[in-house]
Amino acid sequence: MSAELQLGTREIAPLARQQPDVFAAIIQGLKRRWLRERRRRKVGRAYDMAQEIARVIPRGAEVLDVGCGNGFIAHHLSAMLGSSVIGIDVTDKTQAPIDYRQYDGAHFPLENDSVDAVLLCYVLHHAQDVCALIEELRRVLRPHGVAIIYEDIPETAWDRFICWTHNLQWRKRAGECTFRTEFDWRTLFELSGFEVVCDRQLSRLRNLMHPVCRRSYLLRLDIS
Repeated sequence: MSAELQLGTREIAPLARQQPDVFAAIIQGLKRRWLRERRRRKVGRAYDMAQEIARVIPRGAEVLDVGCGNGFIAHHLSAMLGSSVIGIDVTDKTQAPIDYRQYDGAHFPLENDSVDAVLLCYVLHHAQDVCALIEELRRVLRPHGVAIIYEDIPETAWDRFICWTHNLQWRKRAGECTFRTEFDWRTLFELSGFEVVCDRQLSRLRNLMHPVCRRSYLLRLDIS
């Protein structure tokens, strides 16, 4: 082998070894950027929902977020209302810095008549005993307290398909999901002793990864 060829081989070999390291660094950088963007979107959506919810809850009200998930809605809502929002869920911790309490799936870890408002964001369809959960909701609410509920509604064939895929994703972790129509939810709330103050349809485009019909309900405890 000529001296020139040997020199060229020695120069190329380090570059060949460096290429996998460069590609790995690029992939890791893209992964970190993707995770940051996902977190930013998650926190941003939570902020938008908290703003919407804060419009119907008096400032200073004590609030319970049932099934709070990552806790960002409760975190933003605490700042907006100037009060501590309690978050509960079945996991042992949450991401956001909130007053978090673990929920055993049966009894809310709060005293009777202890909060002014209860928030359930896309939670009720996961309940294995929705009537028992609503009874817990009634127990912790003070007289004339309110409940703010968001739910996926199987209005069209497309919506039923999206709800079906959601159930496939969650049933092994949290049990079978039960999705109800707008009429069925309203009937259930009224039979459970709540007045439906208002309900409204929400855009399917709120979450492009989950384009389903949604409704929000504002309920008031009927103590008449």
